[in-house]
Amino acid sequence: MRLFRTFLLRLATTAVTLIGVAVIVFVVIRVVPGNPIAMMLPPGATDEDIARLSALYGLDKPIFQQFLIWAGGVLHGDFGTSITTRQPVLALVLGRLPATLELSIMALVIAVAIGGTLALMGTRTRGTKVEGAIDVANGMALSIPDFLWGLILILAFGVLMPVFHISGRVTPSLQLPFTTDFYLFESLARLRFDLWADIVSHMFMPALALAIPLSAVIAQLLKQSLKETMHLDYVTLSRTKGYGENHVILREALPNAILPTLTLVGVQFTFLIGGTVIIERLFSYEGLGNLAIDAVINRDLPLIQGIVILFAVIFTGVNLIVDLLYTVLNPRLRHG
Repeated sequence: MRLFRTFLLRLATTAVTLIGVAVIVFVVIRVVPGNPIAMMLPPGATDEDIARLSALYGLDKPIFQQFLIWAGGVLHGDFGTSITTRQPVLALVLGRLPATLELSIMALVIAVAIGGTLALMGTRTRGTKVEGAIDVANGMALSIPDFLWGLILILAFGVLMPVFHISGRVTPSLQLPFTTDFYLFESLARLRFDLWADIVSHMFMPALALAIPLSAVIAQLLKQSLKETMHLDYVTLSRTKGYGENHVILREALPNAILPTLTLVGVQFTFLIGGTVIIERLFSYEGLGNLAIDAVINRDLPLIQGIVILFAVIFTGVNLIVDLLYTVLNPRLRHG
């Protein structure tokens, strides 16, 4: 019953957050200088042409009335029509979302693998020069933002040693027998390993650029949690029973030290999705972030609103799941 009440409370908080985001974004993007209708028309367009298109997109009404019309459409699954592409916003956004999700998941897997390995190595070699070298590497990884890592990777593995692709999501000349936009997962399901390898070759560098800073955060937090756990009584008892250091770290300390790191990974995943905006532009990756930049440049108000709302839904949804999982996995919160 306590878990159910927690779920209802988090759900209510999520709903209020989404409403607040919708109101703020809707108002802010309309008070910014610039007329998106004027950008659509040729230089010789008259005031009557601008007024006609403004009426077509509902931009001639007061902001409050515009919001009510837009919110009513959203409740029925209609996020409006893109000003620049003349296509439904929901279809555009959902068409690009799988690419961004696959990139974010791949980056998260790489970050967990690198960060977890460094944390275990640092714990196993604590008090030695190896631990110091790992701390220095973590500091370097954190001090360089992901887009600079992207530029470094492009120079190293796209120009000097052209090992990976530096733009796009898949080679255009390949036949793509996909029924969904989840190319990476569907190519595995269809056992098309040639397509899978090509997709990974396009995704690896942007995913690695996103993963490097996050892996440093994971390594620092997990190593600190492991160091604190290594001094607890049950760990000392396992040593007195004759277990080796690797067994003590992996079997005794790690299961109890990993909970804060799992929470961090869940929260950072939402920021990872948001961080794809610059990386996707840098690598010409056909995802949601690239679409967002185009929408901002063209002042495509319906498309900007749809993208922001989708990001907000993902952020709040992931945070809701993380909160519930933390409650389930932590007995003190579950039975408190």
